[in-house]
Formats: sequence, structure tokens, C-alpha cells
Amino acid sequence: VAKGDTAGTVLLWRRGEGKIQPYRKIRTEAGGIVEMKRKALAGRFVAVEHVGSTSVPGLAAKPLLDLLLVVPDPADEDAYVPALQAQGFVLAVREPWWHQHRLLRLDAPRTNLHVLGAGSAEATRMVLFRDWLRAHPDDRDLYADAKRAASSAATRAGEHVMQYNARKQQVVREIHARLFTDLGYPA
Repeated sequence: VAKGDTAGTVLLWRRGEGKIQPYRKIRTEAGGIVEMKRKALAGRFVAVEHVGSTSVPGLAAKPLLDLLLVVPDPADEDAYVPALQAQGFVLAVREPWWHQHRLLRLDAPRTNLHVLGAGSAEATRMVLFRDWLRAHPDDRDLYADAKRAASSAATRAGEHVMQYNARKQQVVREIHARLFTDLGYPA
């Protein structure tokens, strides 16, 4: 596994990837991919979760799946990257400064596989956010509106995915505040 640092990597949207689409059954493909990961990485992972907009029924989403792979140590890429590469995944991003995050991509079906470590606050936040949106249709719809607006503005401006994320950040923070307050944490 190449160990080069990808600091400053910009995730560019591929044609059509930034367009938010109504909820549809692409989500059913996630179950098959999750099961493939479980088999390929038997004994080398802590959890595999379908996260992101495609995991929330009724939520408009980009036409790609976001999956979360929790491993004991994301820096130990030799423990999981070769098995994923054998299934067609490509290591696209390495962010050791941000929760030891790695991102692998698959072309068919279009998939982002986020790799984080056991005990990672970001992994927990991703699952909590997904579960909150599943249980709170008002926040799901608020988030969908923010995603559509961010996608439209970012596409018109020729921006990349990180700028799209920044454009919807205020709504994400508002939802997080409600979520964590509901869990008993101060806002």
C-alpha cells in the first residue's frame, strides 16, 4: 500500500455526482456492498455501516453510497486496503490529521467508503446523524433542502465537494445541536 501523504487532496465531483436526486432504491445496493466488506475483511474490522444520505429513507441524495468501515487502526492500511483494492476500491484520500480518516472509492455502484478507527468521535457522529434523520422527518427535510441549495450553488460556481459541504454546514450544525441536546449534552 502506498504510504504517500495526500494532504491538500481535493475531492472533485465527477459528472453528475453533485446533483441531488429524489430518494430511490439505489440504497438497496448498499446491503450487498456491506456484506461484501464483511466477508472480505472478516476479523479485521469493528463495524460496517451504511451512512450518509442514501441510508435515510425519503432523503434526496447524490447518486452515490456512503459507507463507514470502522477498523482497529486506520493507519495500518495493510490490514484492510489490499482486500478492498481486490474488490475494485481505490484509496483516494488519506487524512491522518482528521480522525485518521481514509476514503476509498468504488465506481460501480458509485461508493465512498470512509474508514475510521474504533472509538472515533467522527464514526459515532456519522451513525448518530443518520439515525436522527431517520427518526426526525422535519430535520430530514430541512437537510434535504440545504443539500439541494448547496448542490445547486456549488455546481453553478464550479466548486468541489468540500465547498458543497461548507455550504450546508450551518444546517448540519443546527441538527447536531438538537441531536446532542436530546442526548443530554449541552448545546
